[in-house]
Amino acid sequence: MKNLWNNIGPGTLVAAAFIGPGTVTVCTLAGVRFGFTLLWAMVLSIVATLILQEMAARLGLVTGKGLSKIVSQEMKQPFGRMMALGLIVAAILIGNAAYEAGNISGAALGLEVLWSYFNLDAQLQLSLGSLLVGAIAFSLLFIGNYKFLERALVTLVIIMSSAFLITAGLTGPDWAEVFYSLAVPRVPEEGWLSVIALVGTTVVPYNLFLHASLVKEKWNGVNDLKSARIDLYVSVILGGLVSVAIIICGAAIQSVDITSAADMAAGLAPLFGSYATYFLSVGLFAAGITSAVTAPLAAAYVAQGCFGWDSSLKSVKFRSVWMGVLLLGTVFSSVGFRPIDIIHFAQVANGLLLPIIAIFLLWAVNRTHLLGSHRNSLSQNIAGGAIVFIAFVLGMKSLWNVFS
Repeated sequence: MKNLWNNIGPGTLVAAAFIGPGTVTVCTLAGVRFGFTLLWAMVLSIVATLILQEMAARLGLVTGKGLSKIVSQEMKQPFGRMMALGLIVAAILIGNAAYEAGNISGAALGLEVLWSYFNLDAQLQLSLGSLLVGAIAFSLLFIGNYKFLERALVTLVIIMSSAFLITAGLTGPDWAEVFYSLAVPRVPEEGWLSVIALVGTTVVPYNLFLHASLVKEKWNGVNDLKSARIDLYVSVILGGLVSVAIIICGAAIQSVDITSAADMAAGLAPLFGSYATYFLSVGLFAAGITSAVTAPLAAAYVAQGCFGWDSSLKSVKFRSVWMGVLLLGTVFSSVGFRPIDIIHFAQVANGLLLPIIAIFLLWAVNRTHLLGSHRNSLSQNIAGGAIVFIAFVLGMKSLWNVFS
């Protein structure tokens, strides 16, 4: 157990990044609207995440470089390199800044139980909660010690996972139907958009950059590849179980008036009283704050690799990027601003970005002079190509939904 604990780290941060308030909301709504029917989409999402993130971890450990740095160094044609890096920087930085407001607002919603004792109005609750969450995220990032950051986020992920898994168990689901829905793909009428949302909220483009960079902080090189894979598989599968648990919770809610994760506790309260509020508040707070830390961190790593900055977490340039993303998210959240247009842009960017970033990753892990015997096998390329195709099709559907 001690050895397992020592080897847990970057994979857990990847799980922390994709289980944010957006994931909680999407999974809740999938459960409310379609019951257990779309659980298979989570299995698809987790398999895709494992395949792509393993490539990213292998790339980082073998080369000792992040994905953005490899793109910067390996693309020899100046115009192509400039276009690729421009796309990566713009999409990751702007997209992460847009979603950071949602991460912070989600964590702030988890504090509503605390604020209820002080009889504060809703806007003041949101403002105070957002500022507190922003301060916690700032403190964790500013310390600039990877081991401390890793332990803090692993602890939060354990708390979050326990909260949602316990809540799902308390709902008393039909486990035979749960396992059937996990194994058999079914798409009900009007269910495709929910499938897209479930895949899109789990297979996160910026995690590919984050993971390739974090494994270098945790381990020393290719000899630790087995440990990195164990960390990845345990963490991401646990993250998938949490998402499944949230869908199960949503399926237990009888009301059709659930519009966000904030309504989830009220819907579950008739089943087991006020305990729902406490468990879900803790889970939502932990989900929000972990994503509020990892999104700015990923943006900083992307900028670091693209521009060749110092690799220290305490460098001024590195800190300036995550501070900017965190500040924008905190401001937008605390003033109650509903960044609909920005979130729409982020949806467009995410719809286009995942297949593009996946192509960059496949290109990098097939370069023999970089990875040698650790380059992709034929089966890995086939699996990766299938994911790119699926991501492209789902991305086009997502864009069509946004524009229509």
